[in-house]
Order: sequence, then C-alpha cells, then structure tokens
Amino acid sequence: GEIAIRIMRAAADLGISTVAVYPQDDAESLHAYKADETVVLPGSGARAYLDIQQVVDAAKETDCDAVHPGYGFLAENADFARALEDAGIAFVGPTADTLDLFGDKIRARELASEHDVPVLPGSTASVTVGEAREFFESLDPGEAMILKAIAGGGGRGTRAVMNLDNFDETFEQCSGEAVASFGNGDLYREQFLPRARHFEVQVLGDGSGEVVHLWERECSIQRRFQKIVEIAPAPGLPEGLRNRIIEAATRLASAVNYRSLGTFEFLLDANQWTDDAPFYFMEANARLQVEHTVTEAVTGIDLVESQLKIADGRSLADLGLEQSNIPAPRGFAIQARVNMETFTADGTTLPSGGTLTSFDPPSGPGIRVDTYGYTGYTTNPSYDSLIAKLIAHSPSSDFADAIRRTYRALSEF
Repeated sequence: GEIAIRIMRAAADLGISTVAVYPQDDAESLHAYKADETVVLPGSGARAYLDIQQVVDAAKETDCDAVHPGYGFLAENADFARALEDAGIAFVGPTADTLDLFGDKIRARELASEHDVPVLPGSTASVTVGEAREFFESLDPGEAMILKAIAGGGGRGTRAVMNLDNFDETFEQCSGEAVASFGNGDLYREQFLPRARHFEVQVLGDGSGEVVHLWERECSIQRRFQKIVEIAPAPGLPEGLRNRIIEAATRLASAVNYRSLGTFEFLLDANQWTDDAPFYFMEANARLQVEHTVTEAVTGIDLVESQLKIADGRSLADLGLEQSNIPAPRGFAIQARVNMETFTADGTTLPSGGTLTSFDPPSGPGIRVDTYGYTGYTTNPSYDSLIAKLIAHSPSSDFADAIRRTYRALSEF
C-alpha cells in the first residue's frame, strides 16, 4: 500500500490517472482509497497479488497504458513483464531479459566477474546440502559461510553459518523460506563477511546504454539481513572508494543497456576504510527500492516520475538527466523503517499487527513520512509488518544534524 500511494502521487503530478488493485482482504489499505479507479482481485493475501493473469486482466479491463509494480510481489518477475508486453501494456521497469539476469544471483555474480567487478568466493550453481557442508569444511578456522536464495532477496532464504551445528536443519529452513517467498528453493553459498558495510548505488538508464548514477546510499544497519535504516550519501566514505564503487555499478548497468531504475549493491570489510580498500558486488535489485526516498531528498530528483517518463519512451537526454546535470548530494538524509512488532519474553521481536488506535506521523522541516496507515486501520497479517517510512533530511554537511532531526521525528511518532 505504501509504495502504491507513492506511485499514485507521482502519476498525479504528471497528469496521469491511476488504477489500484487489491484483494478483498486488503480493501482497507489506504492505497485502495487513493486511486482514481479500483479493481478487486479474486483471492486473498499475497497469492492474489502474485497472480500474473488476473493483474494483467485488470490492467486490460481498465485500459491501462502501463503497470508500475512497485516493490515486492511481481516487481522483479520477468514472466509478468513479458505478459504485459504481450498485452500491449508497458512495464514500468527493466526489460524482461534484465529481470531474468538479475533475478538469478549466480548469473549476476558471473556478469560482475566478466566486467572485472570483484565478488566474494562462492558457488557457480545451486548447491546441495552436502556441497554446502563441503565448502564450509574447506574454509580456514574462524571463517564462515552464508546461504542465500538464488531467486530473491530482502533477507528471505538467507542464513549465516558459523559452525556445523544443526547444519542440515538450517539448510532446509533456508530452502523452505525461499520456496515460500519466491517459489524456488535453490540456494547458493558465499563466504561470509562478518564485519560488513553495505553500500548501494542508484542508477537510472533509458535502455540505450546511457546510464547515470544518483550517488550512493549506506544500508549497513540491518536486522535478520533486512535493512532498517538507510542513509544518503554514505557518511565518511573515502572519496576514492566511493568513486570506484560508483564506477563499478555504472559499468555493469551500461553493459546490459539498463532501462529504468536499478540498485547495485556492494559489501566491504568494515575494518578496511581507505580509498583503495577492496569491495565486492553482492546483487542488483532491478526495481524501485524501498529507500529511494533518501536519494530523492539529497538530489531533489523525483525518481518515480523519472521512471514513468522513461517507460513512456523518453531518453535521459530528453529529461535533462545527463550525468553532468545530476547534482551533488545536498546534506544527508536518513530513512528509518517503522515496523509493527511485539517483544517476546527473551527480548527479541516478532512481526505483529492489530488496530491502529492512534496514528499521528510527525512533520516539520525536512521530514517526510510515506505510509498506508491511518487511525482505525486494522492491519492484515498476510502482508509485511512495515507500516511507515520516516525520512529526515538535513541540508547541513554535519551528519549529526540529520541524526538529531531523525531522532526528534521518531520521538514524535
């Protein structure tokens, strides 16, 4: 719901009317009230949103020119992009071939290696439980391994393996989670970087080979392999290292004639913080990112509007978005994800839900809140526990100012 509202607002600013889809069990989500027109999808829960044919049918029924998939569900599904193309409807995102490529994490790693972008030691195909165990046993003492779903991301189907205790059970849990999330239980393995910093580069391409970057974000603050705080630009990143990471991202995007928005993600060892420190390509997200907001804040460029214009056949030159026109980041922006959670007896947290008896997002200078929540809304356990994204922007070059502004706003929520 949250990203659907964001897209509707960008479309409205361009004079484009919108259609929202939802199954009956999601009818109270705020996005169902914000569109110019709505279509109820048969079924319930994620399965309704994942049914390619009924989403395409809804678009045809309402004479849509294009479908923006947001993030999650069908956002990176190449079959969905092809089905829309066959129906004469534009997919607001990369080509189906690009989605196929980056949807397979092993193929993405191979592309990086082919273009001299380093990757961590890992498998070149899906692994069995025996092969994964054998790799772990080959590591030096103190080294560890991470298992990852080939077909997805977002922390789902991911487990760090620090020792071989309950290894078979861990492998099966990881594979089962991948099946539930992506319909594919295949896993690959990679050497685990225990003190990692996580950086990503926002790119925008028009499909001709012309690609620009909109600087980088840092997403190192995570829990259970999911981002919870994102920052633009990365504070304190050595300039030489920043330039090398950005150059690697744009080289990969240009190599595939990237179209629309994309994010190229990298890891580096937190103990190595110099211009010439090694870094490693991790994956590319071929879609609009949850944290696109902080890039918008520091550049002043509406990324969703840019996506819609490129889907309409405009080039980067048409939009005045050549690299020389991309402004340097102004100050710092921080996005904090607001999740519905409950504490367990041992102090950990679990996704939760219920009725929002009070919902009063903060405001003030430099504060933005993207949400589908409202007072009286009863949440649905079939969907993600993310209820809002709070974005705080400070024009100051002092990162501490952005932290203070974020803290103040969160305290008011």
